[in-house]
Amino acid sequence: MKASTFFTTENAPRYLGTLCKHFGHKVPVTQEPGAGRIELPFGRCELRADATGLGLTATASDRPTLDRIIDVISSHLDRFAFRENPELTWTFTEGAKA
Repeated sequence: MKASTFFTTENAPRYLGTLCKHFGHKVPVTQEPGAGRIELPFGRCELRADATGLGLTATASDRPTLDRIIDVISSHLDRFAFRENPELTWTFTEGAKA
């Protein structure tokens, strides 16, 4: 299963870097300019940053696990981007493979 959201911000590259650096102390992370991937033990989150904002796509094997990834990533982004108060609306794709 997959879920995606987009956070409109001028600070997308900074938030992408902060999320990748934070999680990189705990789990495998890959990062390159404008993109990142966080490999949690129960699924993953892919990040894309551009001039308009930060795109996030979470992938997991089932809905409860996907919800867990969304909670973890969203709570961290809320903390890092507290000045902008991210209001994330996730769109779910049923049947996508993890």
